[in-house]
Amino acid sequence: MRTLLPFTKMHGLGNDFIVINALTKPFSLTPLQIRYLANRHTGIGCDQLLVVEPPTQPMVDFRYRIFNADGSEVQQCGNGARCFAKYVRDKNLTTKNLLHVETMAGIIHLHLRPDGNVTVNMGKPRFLPTEIPFQAEETALFYPLEVDDRVYQISVVSMGNPHAILIVDNVRDAPVQTLGAKIEQHPRFPERVNVGFMQILDKHQIRLRVFERGVGETFACGTGACAAVVAGQRAGLLNTSVIVQLHYGQLHIEWAVNDTATVSMSGPATCVFEGTIEL
Repeated sequence: MRTLLPFTKMHGLGNDFIVINALTKPFSLTPLQIRYLANRHTGIGCDQLLVVEPPTQPMVDFRYRIFNADGSEVQQCGNGARCFAKYVRDKNLTTKNLLHVETMAGIIHLHLRPDGNVTVNMGKPRFLPTEIPFQAEETALFYPLEVDDRVYQISVVSMGNPHAILIVDNVRDAPVQTLGAKIEQHPRFPERVNVGFMQILDKHQIRLRVFERGVGETFACGTGACAAVVAGQRAGLLNTSVIVQLHYGQLHIEWAVNDTATVSMSGPATCVFEGTIEL
């Protein structure tokens, strides 16, 4: 039997989402249905589908789930987290400015600011190869990775999801589509990986393009921005406060560069339109 599914279309700096309210009705979409919704020609179109659910833990406001355009569920999405915060406020699902939200990667904290931006406490970055996961014998700032008989130097960081970061001279000319796709599927990343191409402008500013696993290149990636900045900070190339220039705007990332510090990300979230679609 066909059903009508209400949805909201949102984006964070061009990284676009379909948001579904599953607070009163359990989420039951199949990977095939998610791929249909994400299709930009025959569906609504999105990089990820976000689901608002009741919390399963005490002292938490909501549960937040993320599905890539290919139907796979992932642990974290920073741009999506900002859209999540704006959605629950705009829909009067909460009156709070500080939200505690449950994800597959742990509890995150979202702060809706008076200027309309949202600040997300993204938690602590992780660097152990087993935490990424990434096949390596020991932890290092950079690892050699062989792709098509050429060796690239990459950093690996988990922000609740896995990231590989390459430093490039100019992101405009970086082989994001081709090399990004090959690194995403590299056998040293058993759960695949998001691939960031970072151009360092100075100690306070970078440009970034990201090839996301299960999606392809997106206009923005919040966890990718955090991972890139953290990788640059650990290598002594960036200061503790960095602006990340993306296709449609910028994010502000802060990290104190120590093992106990969490990463803070601030940026906008935008509602595009609402509707229903038949499934």
